[in-house]
Amino acid sequence: MAGAEVTTPGAEPLPIVRLRHWGRWVSAAVILALLVLLGIALGNAQIAWDQVPDFLWYRVMAVGLLNTVVLAVIAQAAAIVIGIVIALLRRSANPVARWFAAGYIWLFRGLPVLLQILIWYNLALIFPTISIPLPFGGYLVHEQTNVLISAFTAALLGLALNESAYMAEIVRAGLNSVDSGQTEAAKSIGMTPGATLRRVVLPQAMRVIIPPTGNDFINMLKGTSMASVIGVTELIHAANNISSNNLLVMETLLAAAIWYMVVVTVAGVGQHYLERAFDAADQKGRSPMSRAAKALKGAPLTRGSRV
Repeated sequence: MAGAEVTTPGAEPLPIVRLRHWGRWVSAAVILALLVLLGIALGNAQIAWDQVPDFLWYRVMAVGLLNTVVLAVIAQAAAIVIGIVIALLRRSANPVARWFAAGYIWLFRGLPVLLQILIWYNLALIFPTISIPLPFGGYLVHEQTNVLISAFTAALLGLALNESAYMAEIVRAGLNSVDSGQTEAAKSIGMTPGATLRRVVLPQAMRVIIPPTGNDFINMLKGTSMASVIGVTELIHAANNISSNNLLVMETLLAAAIWYMVVVTVAGVGQHYLERAFDAADQKGRSPMSRAAKALKGAPLTRGSRV
């Protein structure tokens, strides 16, 4: 209270003065000033703002949007499957499997995504044909590499394999976050290793796996723009096709930016609800197994003991 006073016996009353946060007011004024300057700059820019909404609905822009979403979804799904396999190999007791998984992560995480896309696109320079022979003669696949590895396929391979290396580390971190007592409790009731992984470990690890996976999927949506280098019609390539005819470069790029923000926002909302669903499921099913795990870790089992 600004007008209140504190009195003590034998002393003058001390007024209570409200603390003034000058730093907040200064920072707020600076931010507002920068926003105003940005608005003035955009208003004076040589941009036909009224034409930007029209470019959103061009057929080539719709094709680019569809290819962007399809490429990102398929690449991320393949990366998740491969990443789980590599993460399990990394945790394997087999040293050959562990070294293979470590080498896979080292290779595909170390090379730039664009370089990987270009290598796959030019794979015919190394392997002119791709053949898969059958045991009793003939071929399951015998085709020229340029026919099998199209621009879309090359982009898909480059994005998926690069992301799978990151997913392997994400999955491994999620599996390591689950207490070992959970596995011991599952073994004590006769669950197989596969069932333990599927029904006990993975559901709990998903709380750690989902947030970085959602962020990686958002990066994947934006990373599909690198496929424009090899001629895949995604949003950036579609915007360049339109601007090459009307020379309205900034307007078409802004239209592509709007679509990117739309798909990224949808992905972010989906990630939020997915995290909340797994959190609720984990809280609902955590207590029985957790109690069993703590009991098993706290005291060794003997004949006649009860958990």
